[in-house]
Order: sequence, then structure tokens, then C-alpha cells
Amino acid sequence: MDSFFSTYLWPAIVMIGQSLLLLVCLLVFIAYILLADRKIWAAVQLRRGPNVVGPFGLFQSFADLLKFVFKEPIIPSGANKGVFLLAPLVSVTLALATWAVIPLNENWVIANINVGILYVFAISSLEVYGIIMAGWASNSKYPFLGALRSAAQMVSYEVSIGFVIVTVLLCVGSLNLTDIVLAQKSGIGTMVGLPSSFLDWHWLVLFPMFIIFFISALAETNRPPFDLPEAESELVAGYMVEYASAPYMMLMLGEYAAILLMCALTTILFLGGWLPPVDVWFLNWVPGIIWFLLKASFIFFMFAMVKAFVPRYRYDQLMRLGWKVFLPLSLVMVIITAFVLKLTAGA
Repeated sequence: MDSFFSTYLWPAIVMIGQSLLLLVCLLVFIAYILLADRKIWAAVQLRRGPNVVGPFGLFQSFADLLKFVFKEPIIPSGANKGVFLLAPLVSVTLALATWAVIPLNENWVIANINVGILYVFAISSLEVYGIIMAGWASNSKYPFLGALRSAAQMVSYEVSIGFVIVTVLLCVGSLNLTDIVLAQKSGIGTMVGLPSSFLDWHWLVLFPMFIIFFISALAETNRPPFDLPEAESELVAGYMVEYASAPYMMLMLGEYAAILLMCALTTILFLGGWLPPVDVWFLNWVPGIIWFLLKASFIFFMFAMVKAFVPRYRYDQLMRLGWKVFLPLSLVMVIITAFVLKLTAGA
């Protein structure tokens, strides 16, 4: 019995506790990221943004939560009620499940599996099913058109993201996300005699792929200028148009969890994860989780700012960019990366 407890039961209890702690912290962070998104957009337009609920509007997201929870859920009479209510649950569950393998600091990960990047790619690819379910179950042509648009968009840009990840994996030689971060301790900077710094991170040596990944992440998460599934002038709220109250909140929660995941992946793949900008003693005193959150927050700030200065694409422009520009470019970069690594293998 003692052997069973120490081998199976106690590790399961620890993992459940870690998962709950991560989910609570993640949900609170999403609440403030949502507020930051509104504040940044307001600042661009020279407005104040949310500033009434709590000091500086800090409790606005929690007030919105209460509003959504206590509103009456409305289900269209012609909808498939089971699938209609299941779709938001599928979306938010898959979006949150991907965080199980994200290392926030060294040894700060729930499941440090050797195929972590494949797990993230597989689970995030399944998120399209929640969108298709939401659009189809509404039994209306507008949500269905929005769902088809979103599904085509996500599938198209996942191809480019996949090739970007391949180039990083070629440089690192591991599918483990922790190994990908640790591999960025050495690079171009250390080759020329400098201390470990941001010059060793993959954003420099794989700069074209860094840009492709950032833009593809915008398209993958339906962020402006690629928010075509919910373009105001055409499909109102896309696949979510028939949703209200808590189900709508869950769909939006899944969307923002996916956005934060892309920010975290950008940080891990290209910006050194929890590593400090320069390997010096006073920066090493700062906990790695702080560096990770600062980098991920900076990427989200760029996500928010893109909405301010890039006009929305047409849908044919969106598809052309994904298939005729990013796909060939990323494929060529995979070949070039493999060729350069082969040439320098003996050096």
C-alpha cells in the first residue's frame, strides 16, 4: 500500500495540485491581458479605456465575468443544443490543455515530456473542431460561414507554423521545450567570444522565420488584421454570433488562452524563454519566471499594437499570403537551415 501511494497516488495528487495552480494563475493573467488589450487600444485612440471598476479599472475583467455568468444563456430554437453547448467547452479545454508542457522557468513545467512541441502542435490543431462545432450547431448560415472561414484560415497558417518549428528543431536537435530554451544559451554571440546574451537566441539566426511565426500566430488566433471570421462589415461575430452569456465567455476565454500560448511559444522558440538578456550576475538574480512573463507580455503588446496600424486584409489576400508567400518561403528556409547545419557540422 505504501508503495502504491508513493509510486502512483502521491505523484497524481502533486500533478493535480500543480495543474490547478497553473490554471488559476493563467486565468487571472488572461483577465489582465484582456484589460491590457482594451487599454492599449484605448491609448492608441487617445481614450482612457476601462477606468471605473476598481482603481484604474483593474477589476473590469472580473466585473465582466460576473455579468456573463449571471446573464441568461440563450439557445436558438433550431440549434443542436448538445453540440451548441459542447463547442465552447471543447474550445476552452483544448486551449488550456496545451499549457501542461509549457516551461515557465527551469523545472517549472507540469509535464516535461520529450515531444512537448508535438503535443502543443497536436492539441492546438484540434481547436479548429470547437470552432466548426460552434458554427454548425447554431443552424444559421452566418455562424457557419464564419466557422468555415476560421477553419480554413487556421489550417492554412498551421502549415507555415509547422515549417517554422521544423527550422528551430533542426537547430536544437530536440522536441523538448526546455531543451529548446537551454540551447539558446550559446549561439552567434558566444561564437565570437561574447558572454551568453540575446544575440544567441533564435530570433537573430532565424529572423525570417521569427517574422513568419509572429504573423502566422496572428492569423492562427484570428487577431487583427486577420480577424476575418468576425469582420464587423461582413459576418458580425463569426461563428460566435448566436452565443451569449457563459458559452460566449468560454469561447472568448479559449481564444485569449490560445493567444497567450502563441506569445509563450514565441518566447520559448525565439526569445530564450526564461533566460536573461545578458548572462551577468545582477540580471541572473531576477527569477526566470519574471523574464518569461516580460517577454511574453512584450509579444502580446506587439499583438495588440498590430491592430492599430495594419488595416484588415481581404480574405483572398489572407489566403494568398499563407499559401503563396509564407509556405514557399518557410519551405526554402527549412532547406537552407538544413544545408547550413550540414556544412557546419564538422566545424
